[in-house]
Amino acid sequence: MRPENPIYTQILAAKKKGEKLLAVLLDPDKIDWENLAVLTAKINASPATHLLIGGSQVFSEKIDELITTLKKNCSLPVVLFPGNPSQISLHADGILFLSLLSGRNADFLIGHQTQAAPILKASHLEVIPTGYLLIESGSETAVARVSRTLPLPLRSPDTILHTAQAGELLGKKLIYLEAGSGAQKPVPTGIVSLVSKNIGIPVIVGGGIKSKKGIDDAFAAGADMVVIGTAFENDLNFFD
Repeated sequence: MRPENPIYTQILAAKKKGEKLLAVLLDPDKIDWENLAVLTAKINASPATHLLIGGSQVFSEKIDELITTLKKNCSLPVVLFPGNPSQISLHADGILFLSLLSGRNADFLIGHQTQAAPILKASHLEVIPTGYLLIESGSETAVARVSRTLPLPLRSPDTILHTAQAGELLGKKLIYLEAGSGAQKPVPTGIVSLVSKNIGIPVIVGGGIKSKKGIDDAFAAGADMVVIGTAFENDLNFFD
């Protein structure tokens, strides 16, 4: 029997078995449509287990087309990673229903979610409540700029941990530690380890990871899923 929440069930099963997951994040604004077949082939040949679609700001009006094309040529689950409700596509398989717990901007804590709720309730999308924590990474990122919030400082690891724990207690099913798109530095492995050892739900780590070693380091520190975006966008041969 197909599980009621297949994407999250798979993530939990992988965590229980110690299997690591890898997501490729695609920004619809950065898609080279003429070479979409090449992009899809590279994803199919990669170790990726999930596709994330979205970004802090997306202006493309072709999100639906992108997702339907990807799904025709790729068997990976397609999960929305939206910066706002305008990025919701009913053609995806699921959505990370993000709440920016690291900031105090009500729009990103509950405002956008309130707008999205009736759309999601009427959809078939698997909704995965996700606590989203922006972590200091050496420069201002698009997430900080768009959300008008500051990242959690590395000098306060307890604050990062307690924010993640609060997210877990609030009922979030995932905690996403984010350095930000194009970040100078990834989330430090010490922070990943601290959080992963002290919460019971899966931990996703993304932003600033620029090499296969960076992926392996995040996994070794306790990340259950690593997200690669900019590095793959800049080099489609990243996984070769």
